[in-house]
Amino acid sequence: MAGVSLRDVRKSYAGNAVIHGVSCEIADGELIVVVGPSGCGKSTLLRMVAGLEEITEGEIAIGGRVVNAVEPKDRDIAMVFQNYALYPHMSVFDNMAYGLKIRGLDKAQIKERVGKAAAILQLDSLLERKPRALSGGQRQRVAMGRAIVRDPQVFLFDEPLSNLDAKLRVQMRVEIKRLQQTLATTSIYVTHDQVEAMTLADRLIVMNAGRAEQIGAPLELYERPATQFVGGFIGSPAMNFLAGRIAEGGVVELDDGARLPVPAGAASAGRAVAVGLRPEHVALDGAAASLQLTVELIEMLGADTIVHGTLRQGGALVLARLPGTVRIAVGERVPLAIPRQHVHLFDAATGTRL
Repeated sequence: MAGVSLRDVRKSYAGNAVIHGVSCEIADGELIVVVGPSGCGKSTLLRMVAGLEEITEGEIAIGGRVVNAVEPKDRDIAMVFQNYALYPHMSVFDNMAYGLKIRGLDKAQIKERVGKAAAILQLDSLLERKPRALSGGQRQRVAMGRAIVRDPQVFLFDEPLSNLDAKLRVQMRVEIKRLQQTLATTSIYVTHDQVEAMTLADRLIVMNAGRAEQIGAPLELYERPATQFVGGFIGSPAMNFLAGRIAEGGVVELDDGARLPVPAGAASAGRAVAVGLRPEHVALDGAAASLQLTVELIEMLGADTIVHGTLRQGGALVLARLPGTVRIAVGERVPLAIPRQHVHLFDAATGTRL
């Protein structure tokens, strides 16, 4: 096994920069998830680690060895793709064994490795089947098995669950986490799904327009997002953002006219800010109400009720995640309380945390 080092990694196409100096030390056995919206550069970064894209500047090292000029086949990595990439005419066993045959391993070694991977992935009874006879989840397990048998230093996952339905994605997410804990192999996992990212990662790299906005543990990013972008991307439903200005007395005055408590000394009075409020930190409380929300839409989810509303007519939309037992009606005016410690402040011009 081995750690991975990204040192000021940059990528340009015809002079147009798409990756702007990403640096990160990934520890041996760590699962790093690279997450961000489409076009942010996360797959390009992964492909540079794999050797499928040339590095314009910077260094990538695997196990202490700089691999900028090393061919993909010689980097001792294994990649799992979004589209499975299985050979349709081969059985599950032969798909998993193919790379080992190319490397010249004898039949006994191949049988042992494939058998061990099949047991881990619960594919024992499917080894003679062809891919067309498998479900989407089974095909993805075969693709992971093909990577496991190689016993690489690093696993690379490129949005491997994107083609699966929602229920199967949850099941496969659990399997991937269990697999990584069992094998303890350094892994880099790319996804656009922030729920997937939060549940899988030891640490996250949140990408935005080719830059690493923040790197850290999932709960660290959730509780203290470094930028407005990270705050809005991590969390479901997404963080609410309301425009306002810092006033005297440890409060912020919103453009909607409401006033919210903020930590003393958070910023100088008069400074324009974006106020971040997570829907799950908003509570129904008439006695300590900070906001009055006019309900426009209600989503009953069973355990939770998602309330969409505005603070004033034509104002910004605010989401509140309330207990499923709450009973309110569209058009109702409801009092909402936001604890001071759950009010996030970002500079209105730069988006950086205050």
